[in-house]
Parts: sequence; C-alpha cells; structure tokens
Amino acid sequence: MGDLGGGDRRDAAAAAEEDPSPAPAGSGPDHLVVMVHGIVGSTADWKFGAEQFDKLLSDKVIVHCSNRNMHRLTLDGIDVMGERLAQEVIEEINRRPYIKKISFVAHSVGGLVARYAIGRLYRPHKQTSENAQQNLTDDNRGTIYGLEAVNFITVASPHLGSRGNKQVPFLFGVTAIENFASCIIHLIFGRTGKHLFLTDNDDGKPPLLQRMVDNWGDLQFMSALQAFRRRVAYSNVRHDHIVGWRTSSIRQDSELPKWVDSTNKIYPHIVYEELCKAEASNKCIDTDHCTLEELHMMDWLLLQFTERLLGGLKRVSWEKVDVSFHNSKVRSAAHSVIQVKDPVMHCEGADVIQHMIDHFTL
Repeated sequence: MGDLGGGDRRDAAAAAEEDPSPAPAGSGPDHLVVMVHGIVGSTADWKFGAEQFDKLLSDKVIVHCSNRNMHRLTLDGIDVMGERLAQEVIEEINRRPYIKKISFVAHSVGGLVARYAIGRLYRPHKQTSENAQQNLTDDNRGTIYGLEAVNFITVASPHLGSRGNKQVPFLFGVTAIENFASCIIHLIFGRTGKHLFLTDNDDGKPPLLQRMVDNWGDLQFMSALQAFRRRVAYSNVRHDHIVGWRTSSIRQDSELPKWVDSTNKIYPHIVYEELCKAEASNKCIDTDHCTLEELHMMDWLLLQFTERLLGGLKRVSWEKVDVSFHNSKVRSAAHSVIQVKDPVMHCEGADVIQHMIDHFTL
C-alpha cells in the first residue's frame, strides 16, 4: 500500500489545503473520536452513538463517523479499508490543527479495519529505541499521527477471525458447514471474507490477521494498540449470530466467564466486566481444558492460528465488557442491538452506549 506520510500530523497540516472555515486553535474540543461501521455498513450505523457522544460530551469531543468504506466497499479487504480509513483520519486531523487526542469506536469488522489503520498511523516516540519499542512498556508509547492515543473501543468485533467452532454462530457449530463456508466465503464477502476466515495468502505471506498481532514492516500494529491508554472489547455473550463471544472478547473457551443477569438499573444488559492485564507473548493456548470433541472440531493448523492471535493480542491489557440481550424481544439481532444501529428497533442497546460514554477517558 502507498505511504500515507512519514511525519506526524503537524508536518502534514502545514502542507494541507486550508479548510474554508477552520476553527481557531483552542476554540473547541481537542479530542477526535472516530467511529467505524462494520461490513456492508454506512455512517448511519453509528448515528445514535454519535448523537449520544455529541449530547453528553459536546464540550470535550468531536465525533467523526467514517464514510470511506461504505456498503460494497467493505468487501475490498481489511487492508484496503484500513488504508482508506487511515487517509480519512489524516484529512480530519489536518482540517483541525487544534486536535490533540484521538480515540476510536468501531463495530464488527470495523474493529479490525481500525486496528489496521492505527498500524499505518502510528508514530514511535522519538527517543524510543527499536528494542524498547518491541517491549511495549507504558513508557514507550508513541502517537497516532502526532496525537495522544486515548480510547480504542471495539463492539462485537471478530478479533480472532471468523474461522473455527462457533466463531460465526449462525453456522451452528457444525464442522462440515464451517469448513465449507471457509472455502466459499470469498464469493460472498470478497477479500474481506478471506481475511476473516484466514484463507488469504498474498504473496506467500501469513494471513493478514496473523500479521496484525505483531509489528510487520512499516505497519506497527501492536505498538499502535499499546499506544492507547485503554483498549476495550464489548461482546455479546449470546444471540449474536454474526460474531461469536470468544472471538469478540479475545478469549479461549476455558476463559469465558460464568455470568448472571444484571441487577444494575443503569446498565441492565452489562452482565460481566473484567480488566485483563497484559500477558507474556509466549503463553500457549490451553488445550488441556479442551474436550476431545473440541480438539477434533479444530484442525491443528487452525489451533496454531488461534494461539498466535490470542497470544499477540494479549500482549496488551484489555477491558472486557460482556453484554446479554437474552431477555429481549429482538435478541436475534444482538449484533446490531449492541451498537443501536436502528434507534427504534435496537433501542435496548442504549445502556451499552451509555456505559461506553460513562467510562470514556477524556
């Protein structure tokens, strides 16, 4: 992919065209929140979420709903979409030279697109050595195109891909159907489908999702993730037929928590929360707790992929927020309800957006 600029946003801003009506420095919020939709989506998907952020944090943040990867453009591949998003973010930053901070809120595949984009936008700390950067300690944080990286929030995103037992629940966990889906998914969802099912093999490279749990060439995926002050994964524990609980919450089966109905009147659909600290990168997947049936369901190659994706993503800390709409009349649409894609049909997910805002670091 083409270079999006080697310097930070201050260098790019100097050469950018002047906005017709630029806001003077210090005149408004200095925190840019970029909202990213999922596959075959549009800016309208985050309409409710953006309105709530604007309403409750209007003096603190500027919300931008990404518009470069709408509808069929979401089938072009996570890398192509990530490049487009990165360029879009640069343009938004250049239009607002007073912006100092940046956060991302992304739904479904948008979470992977955002992870790719920040890998492109990452700028290391000037005094950080290459070895120190690889250690990913808190003292080595760089920036996202010259901005302080604050919140990186994903909502029902398939971080471990969609291949494997019940990663896509509507395939019913039937191995034959899941294997067949991995062979034909590109006919439905193009290159994006290949990336999600880990069947891409561009120029002999490992699958893109595997590359995205490390720093790969000039794409600093993990350093970029580590640069954020917090990373949050919201997940549906049930009834999400598109993205399974395990892949959206970055867990093994044995790590999925037991949850009970929420008694919190403010967040009635939040059923479990935990802060997972960063782990050593060499920690292996816990096959001792897999049943024989589970081991037969996952071939060894897929098990290795899962181990690498989990191990890579667990090198940084994550706040995990588990959500359940199992008592809802629209629970079968949980993948959209958790985002409140439609303010009328999916209004029960409003407490998830409220939780996001209440815990948002400014």
